[in-house]
Amino acid sequence: MMTDAMTSRLRPVQPGKTTLVAVLDIGSTKICCVIARLTPRAEGRALKGRSHQAEVIGFGYGPSAGVKSGVVTDIEKAEHAIRSVVGMAERAAGLTLESVIVNVTAGRLGSETFSAAVSLDGQEVEKTDLHRVLRAVNERSVRPERSIIHALPIGYAIDGQKGIRDPKGMVGDKLGVDVAVVSSETLAMRNLELVLHRCHLQIEALIATPYASGLATLVDDESQLGVACIDFGGATTTVSVFNDGHLVYADAIAIGGHHLTLDIARQLSVSVADAERLKTFYGSVLPGQADERDLIAIQPVGASHDEAPGQVARSVLTRIMRPRIEEILTAIRDRMQATGMMDVCGRRFVLTGGASEMTGLPEVARRTLARNVRTGRPMGIAGLPEMAKGAAFATVAGMLIYPQVCSQEYQEPRGSRKLTGTDGYFHRVGNWLRTSF
Repeated sequence: MMTDAMTSRLRPVQPGKTTLVAVLDIGSTKICCVIARLTPRAEGRALKGRSHQAEVIGFGYGPSAGVKSGVVTDIEKAEHAIRSVVGMAERAAGLTLESVIVNVTAGRLGSETFSAAVSLDGQEVEKTDLHRVLRAVNERSVRPERSIIHALPIGYAIDGQKGIRDPKGMVGDKLGVDVAVVSSETLAMRNLELVLHRCHLQIEALIATPYASGLATLVDDESQLGVACIDFGGATTTVSVFNDGHLVYADAIAIGGHHLTLDIARQLSVSVADAERLKTFYGSVLPGQADERDLIAIQPVGASHDEAPGQVARSVLTRIMRPRIEEILTAIRDRMQATGMMDVCGRRFVLTGGASEMTGLPEVARRTLARNVRTGRPMGIAGLPEMAKGAAFATVAGMLIYPQVCSQEYQEPRGSRKLTGTDGYFHRVGNWLRTSF
């Protein structure tokens, strides 16, 4: 809940009112900008809390440049790629953007849960008590060189009774709170802000990629009962865990679909472009009965155009790709086990992202994770181009949903954000908690 000392990083859309929103997905392999009109709608059973329908009025898409694993590596190249895509969306929508919602994958994205409790002495919970318990969280939360992305109160507790969403007016001896904080390295975030500033764009809000992917692909029952969402990106794979309707965990590993492409290129001695084509059209991580007889034509790198192409059995492609997928899934499983999140997520995983549509991936994921698995695609978005309706665009769809659910997040006033010299958006977790609560 919002207190006088706290301000939302993004003003939530108002019920019954139509508004425009612009989002920018900056990935390692692609950049996508979407401008959408959010119009009021009735709340659905499967997608609770969605007060608006997103209708796309501007869409821009192009290859990424100057970005690796979500980190800006060449500001000029990144600026040019972003300007091109944003301009495409602006022309389609017939307007000029000043600010955008941006996704974050870089900077060792991770999450922690901070807990604290204060004495009530048998009195009713008031706003001042909420201030006190959140200030107590601050004492446990100072981390150097980390920038806040999300701070989500998971729940309050009175006298050890957890699961309380709004404790105001309740009576007890002790008030506790759990806050899930998603953060990233400040330096990586500063460079992201600087390149957007060069594009004459302000950051309206940040959303962690795994959070956005979960918003786009999960139904309400899943997020209530416990679920994990894995987003297979180009250079990064992210995972989010939802429980009791809240995001409770987020993580990222620097391995993605592009690494499969490079594996194919190296082991078959073909160009990266040809390796991407082979992965897209013939890639599978589950062997088939006819794979040994099914031959695929390949053009060795550096071969002349009049040279006859070589051939390779489809089973060879599968043997190249499967170990990398198993490496990704095993790394995610091990990290979740180490943090206890395999128990929190229940019995279900949802796979999304471009590489999630690979043949055989759900079956391999079921065996590796020992959980039920389904593929998740964006839900609740109208007007997307046909090419953008697949799992590869789940992050973009989730970013359009975010303004409808962001009211539970809070941020320090903009006037106190001064890290980069451009009315900086980013700040340390310790500073954020100290000034906000």
